[in-house]
Parts: sequence; C-alpha cells; structure tokens
Amino acid sequence: MNSSKVIAIDGYASSGKSTLAKMLSRHYRIPFIDSGALYRGVTLFVLEKGFLKDNELDTKAFSSALNGLSLSIEPETGDLHLNGKNVSQKIRLPLVSDHVSIVASLSVVRDFLLHQQRQMANECGLVMDGRDIGTVVFPNADHKFFFTARAEVRAKRRYQELKSQGQDTTLEKVWNNLTHRDKIDSSRKVAPLRKADDAIEIDTSEVTTKQVFANLVEKIDAK
Repeated sequence: MNSSKVIAIDGYASSGKSTLAKMLSRHYRIPFIDSGALYRGVTLFVLEKGFLKDNELDTKAFSSALNGLSLSIEPETGDLHLNGKNVSQKIRLPLVSDHVSIVASLSVVRDFLLHQQRQMANECGLVMDGRDIGTVVFPNADHKFFFTARAEVRAKRRYQELKSQGQDTTLEKVWNNLTHRDKIDSSRKVAPLRKADDAIEIDTSEVTTKQVFANLVEKIDAK
C-alpha cells in the first residue's frame, strides 16, 4: 500500500475501532489519529471551564474560548495534550464519557475539529477512527471501514477495560452510557453516525482482533 493513503474507520463505541486502527498504523507505518480523543479533549475543556450547564453549552463563551484551545496528539504514543498538558487519562473518566456525545453533536465543535482533523492528513497519510471520518472528514478516503458489534458485547468489553484501569463502575452503568451514546450519535442532526455507501462493514462480535486485522490488511492490499 502507498504510504500516503488515508484509512477511515467509523463505527460504534467499543467495537474495536481504535485497537485495529493502531495495529494498521504500525503495520503500514503511518500516523494514527483517534478522533474520539479529540472530542473528549474538547469535552474535558468544556467541563473544566464550566461552559456546560444542564446539558446546554454556553456557545458564545465557548466560541470565544476556542482561540485559547490547543489540541495535539503525540504520533508515537497517541497521548492527547490539551493546552500543553497530557490529559490522556482524564479524558477517559466517566464524567467525560457521559457528556462527550452531547458536546460532539454541536456544530461549533465539529466545525472546529473538522479543520484540525483534515490538517493532520499530511503527505505521510494516516489512519483515523471515529464516527464521521469516512462520511464527512475524509469522504474521499482510500479505504473505508465501518465497525459494529452487538451492544451487549461492546458493553462487556468497555466494562472490562474500565475495571482494568481501576475505575469504579458497574456493567449496568457502562451499558446505559453506551446505549445512550449510540442514540445520540446516530440521531444527531450534524454528521450522524452512519455507514458510508462505499465503506466495508465489519462485525466484530464473534471474531478475534487478529482475525479482524488479517481481514482488513487483505482488503487494503487487494485494492
């Protein structure tokens, strides 16, 4: 595969997007960008600055503060830096997870990050995962995949991930958060979660990560 290719992976939360995107990044030696981390970074910024009250964003105050918002991702580690500080752990906290879909549904936020995401696609190419990468951010991406998995499988994966990180939660809480995010992501007016017409759908419910990876590489190399 030409190293300047753009690989877009969209799909539901905890369907394996980031894990497989990182593996493809290493395999093809191109940068990996977790768009979800960018939205979580903005959500953390919004929450810490008090711009979100009763699930309503103070759009005027937030828009004014955008000039002071700097986001960057370390190519080697994938760590997210918000205004120079590594916030990779903080953006995974339940409080951020509970509000990220609300913040991500706002056009002012998506417009702000759309410009940043497209700037990241330099001459080296990239693999990016998210909700609207193949439909909005990179509609002309060389390779598009859409990941899905049964909700109970995704909830269990997310729960085990959070527990391994030492976070205090329950499977019920994770399930409620995940299904709530699914609903918001799929029904929002701006860039809703949907499969691009030319994307290949991958159901990860009953297959291993290695099997999915082999499938992706085979399809990418064959194109």
